[in-house]
Amino acid sequence: MTDPTSRDVATTPPSRPASAWGFALLLALLGMLGPFSIDTYIPAFGAIASAIQASPAQMQQTLSAYLFGFAFMNLFHGALSDSFGRRPVVLGGLALFTVASAGCALAQSIEALVFWRAVQGFSTGAGIVVSRAIIRDVFAPGQAQRVMSQVTIFFGIAPVIAPMIGGLVADWWGWHAVFWFLVVVGVGLFASSATWLKETLAPEQRQPLRVGNLMRGYASLCSDPRFLLLCFASGVPFNGMFLYVLSAPAFLGDILQLAPTQFFWFFVLNVVGIISGSWTSGRMAGKVAPKRQIRDGFFVMVLVCLVNIAANALFTPHALWSMWPVMFYSFGWALMVPAVTLLVLDLHPDRRGMASSLQSVVGSAANGIVAGVLAPLVMHSALGLAVAAAGLLATGLVSWVWLHQRWPEIGRRAHELT
Repeated sequence: MTDPTSRDVATTPPSRPASAWGFALLLALLGMLGPFSIDTYIPAFGAIASAIQASPAQMQQTLSAYLFGFAFMNLFHGALSDSFGRRPVVLGGLALFTVASAGCALAQSIEALVFWRAVQGFSTGAGIVVSRAIIRDVFAPGQAQRVMSQVTIFFGIAPVIAPMIGGLVADWWGWHAVFWFLVVVGVGLFASSATWLKETLAPEQRQPLRVGNLMRGYASLCSDPRFLLLCFASGVPFNGMFLYVLSAPAFLGDILQLAPTQFFWFFVLNVVGIISGSWTSGRMAGKVAPKRQIRDGFFVMVLVCLVNIAANALFTPHALWSMWPVMFYSFGWALMVPAVTLLVLDLHPDRRGMASSLQSVVGSAANGIVAGVLAPLVMHSALGLAVAAAGLLATGLVSWVWLHQRWPEIGRRAHELT
């Protein structure tokens, strides 16, 4: 692996933003756009179905179309940014997202809504994929992990707060307003990016956009077991938390017997876990070896899963204790994932955009499987949810342990993130 303590001067943008915090915030907002847009309109499902005379199965297609578009274009956003630069891909994605959101708001049929949701999915992946590459273009590893931790906060809380915001907007102004709200978000992010986002990839470092070159790049990454194991270690454990978010109506309403107005506390606990884990990760950057930080994150998640399984096997689920394990799991995930992500990006520094794309593909595929297959199977059982979350964690843990045993030098030195 190339020495990640060095940074080519050419990768530093000609002018830095006046506020590093503001720049990090912009990248974080770009990164949260994809997961935020997935779930924002879900509380309005019933109203939309009634207005355009769509069946539940047809409404599910609007979600599937988005996820398919999101996953498919994740393969290419990073490669395009490696060829044309980061800024044009981000601005193009935001422009297309804004148009697609307006198309959703104006849709008069289920076919039109499915089409525009697919276009939304095609466009939103640019934010999370390219923002990761920009972070590593601009910042030395230690600062990059701190910024990545801030991005993790927004990425993690996006699917948690999106239904809450979408529900409020739909209740106040109707389902069309949800998509007009996303239009406003798209316009705001486009204007902010056009103003403050400078190009971070020097022309001499760009990859030629040729089919042969792209295929060689994909082959190089996909044939590197280190890269694949790191992608699984970072992408799959998130779903141990996401499973509970997807299952919230059954878990909170049916199992814990909470009123919809009380769901708020579950989402607050998740947000607290993500923010505190990301903050701790940023504080550890450059001081603790990445390998130790990743180990600590996995240790927290394993302990939480074991306690959660035992508690649900021995006791009747209750709101006083059943929501806390998800918060601590979220803490462990947010603690380790920034370090894993930077290791992914630094394995092939000449193809950071493509590496970020493929990492997102792994995560998106896992999200889709959990949403479409696993959650419906286990959402009505507290013990089933606990076991399923542990199984998802085990996939990431096995990947990390395998990597650790085969390539122990990866993530060993603290100066890799200084």
